[in-house]
Amino acid sequence: MSIFAAILWVFATSFVAMLPVERHYLPGRILLLLAPVLLIWLGWEHGWGAVAFGLFAVASMYRRPIRYYWAKLRQKKEDPS
Repeated sequence: MSIFAAILWVFATSFVAMLPVERHYLPGRILLLLAPVLLIWLGWEHGWGAVAFGLFAVASMYRRPIRYYWAKLRQKKEDPS
């Protein structure tokens, strides 16, 4: 069942990529947040090999948002004094 969910996730992500840029944000974030849940489910049912392929797919399709959020997390917090 998790394989079918992963296939649907890939199709949904591909569909979101075809939308105009201003309409990417909400569905893209939802799909990005669903990715770890899907990867854990894949790992539970099919082992680490499926997780490796899934992680590669997520990193490939969401490389720029992942870089953006990674830089944002590593950014130093300004002292509000």
